[in-house]
Amino acid sequence: MPTIPPPPVPQKLREMFKDYPELIQRLQGALDDYVDRPTSEPFDGAILALLDTLSALSSEVRAGLQVAEASGDAVAVEHQLRKKAVLFNAGHIVFEQVDMDDLWDYFEEDKGLSK
Repeated sequence: MPTIPPPPVPQKLREMFKDYPELIQRLQGALDDYVDRPTSEPFDGAILALLDTLSALSSEVRAGLQVAEASGDAVAVEHQLRKKAVLFNAGHIVFEQVDMDDLWDYFEEDKGLSK
């Protein structure tokens, strides 16, 4: 059981996904799960948890885009394309660890994260 609460989704990602609260919830779930089984490098482990979740979400959006395209629903296609673009940009930001200072600070402040 963790001795500290899970970190919040980094602010930059919350801003990017402001139109997709369900994606923020999925990312938060990944961080919640991560602190239950942290690694020796907590920040890096949290980044990997976010990247894994973004990858899974991207796969889901690609599948949703195929369904939307097959249905001929232009509105659904546009929605999936916008979501796909946001996920792509978010993946790049997390991978490059751009604007992840709040996540870094979280783990720096709580060096006592239990395993």
